[in-house]
Amino acid sequence: MAKSAAGKWVSRVGASGGGKAYKKSRPGNYYGALVVIVVLGLASTVFARYDYQHPASAASGTPPRIGTTWYAALSIEVCGKNQPFLAANPSGTGGFTVQPADVIRIKPVSAADSGDHATLSQFAAEYPGLIASSTELAIPSSTGAATAATTFRNGEACPTASKYPGQTGKISYAYWTTFGQTKPIVTTNPASIKFAQYLRVTMAFEPAGVTPAPPQQVTVNAMTLDATTPATTTTAPVLSTTTTVKGATTTTTAPTSTTTAPTTTTTAKTTTTTAG
Repeated sequence: MAKSAAGKWVSRVGASGGGKAYKKSRPGNYYGALVVIVVLGLASTVFARYDYQHPASAASGTPPRIGTTWYAALSIEVCGKNQPFLAANPSGTGGFTVQPADVIRIKPVSAADSGDHATLSQFAAEYPGLIASSTELAIPSSTGAATAATTFRNGEACPTASKYPGQTGKISYAYWTTFGQTKPIVTTNPASIKFAQYLRVTMAFEPAGVTPAPPQQVTVNAMTLDATTPATTTTAPVLSTTTTVKGATTTTTAPTSTTTAPTTTTTAKTTTTTAG
């Protein structure tokens, strides 16, 4: 059957990929959509960079904020036995540093360890060699690395020399938020423990039914002392001497020492001597 004129025209258009007018035209919103996509992409990049460099929520949001200094007491307990204190790392670059006697200083330096991110899990992540999860507790030695003897996992047996030799242990974390609290809150998730001023917390590997003990009194005393002792600032001595030739006038100011907490200012007498 012969094709109609309209049918032939449609066939030619289809074979050629559309008419010239069609090729030259594009939908008006095509370029508009491209512009919107590019603008949104640039805006999100700029805002993300700004939020990273200026963590407003960390500086003015949920405590502890950047600039805050808190102290907490830590204990690590394995099968009824307190473990040695962690090595102090006061030169650490993160928001958590360990002071002598297992005192933790909380001083956030970024959004990563401030506000709701100031958790026991984050502390463990910042301390070299320490692993604290719901299934594993690895305690680093003074060299900064844990060994097989200081790594404990759920379902393993307590060491022979422990209080509960051979009994199956489990990782848990107990914490006390006030000094008057006698019964701890116990959890298996270290990320759920958010630091507060004077928090006491124990990382433990214990058999079922054993409640971890709070940090030792020596640690609590050290924590309280660190939190209540003001910082001390000392100004280096400055010696000033002025001499005038002809008339030989000499003025000497003795060193001035200033110390904060308590503040003491001492100024020696000024002596002026004029030659005849």
